[in-house]
Amino acid sequence: MEKINVIKNTGEIVWFDPSKLKQSLIRSGASEIDADSVTATICNNITEGMTTHKIYRLAYDLLKKKSGKIAGRYKLKKAIFEMGPTGYPFERLVSELLRNKGFETKSGIIMDGLCIQHEVDVYAKNNNKVIFAECKFHNDQHKKSDVKVSLYVKSRFEDLKSQHIKSNSKVKNYEGWVVTNTRFTSDATKYGNCAGLKLVSWDYPKNGNLRQMIDASGFHPITTMQSLTKKEKGILLEKEVILCRQINDNIQLLDKMGLSTRRVSKVMDEAKQITES
Repeated sequence: MEKINVIKNTGEIVWFDPSKLKQSLIRSGASEIDADSVTATICNNITEGMTTHKIYRLAYDLLKKKSGKIAGRYKLKKAIFEMGPTGYPFERLVSELLRNKGFETKSGIIMDGLCIQHEVDVYAKNNNKVIFAECKFHNDQHKKSDVKVSLYVKSRFEDLKSQHIKSNSKVKNYEGWVVTNTRFTSDATKYGNCAGLKLVSWDYPKNGNLRQMIDASGFHPITTMQSLTKKEKGILLEKEVILCRQINDNIQLLDKMGLSTRRVSKVMDEAKQITES
């Protein structure tokens, strides 16, 4: 196809690259045939100056007709933003992802450091490792976590670690994590790596980033679902139901929300589809 300019959310004008669209579809679980079909349809309908948001919506609508599961996973990045406006559901998500890795976890707790007390977003431990994780949730996808975040997380981590070592001599390994739903600035990444922090963003590091952790675990947030309204998702998030896989354990809550038997069945079926590997 001829080169066409599209407009990113930042206002930047770039060439539309069909191969990037196809790869994003395949990462969501679409087959080669379906990815080619959706990409071809978009290439036939794209116009000069179209926004990337509109292209995403078109791709999402096409995927919904083929598979609710794949459409939900394709929507993952946007769905995490919809977990806001507070960062608490995101903390719970990170807590569940670490629990899936074999850690005992707690979120939103106050812990003693050697010098002062700190509010810890996620505390995780197993037999030989302790993790103190700071979760930086942003409602604006253009907002990045800068070097100031890495600096203060490193300071807090050292204070918490010092106190933990003092009272728990058996634990030998400690990690300070910073997890964000957007991205880090280059200085934040440079300092974090140099200082020994583990940085996790939507697409960083190349292996073990947030998107990969969610896809590998099947811990997709309920905001990926199309069978629930925005209001219904908000109610569930307030009840600390943040994952699609939790839906099947909360059928009574769905009933109390006033959903009909037919809708309850539809919601549960979609939740099951999205979490299937």
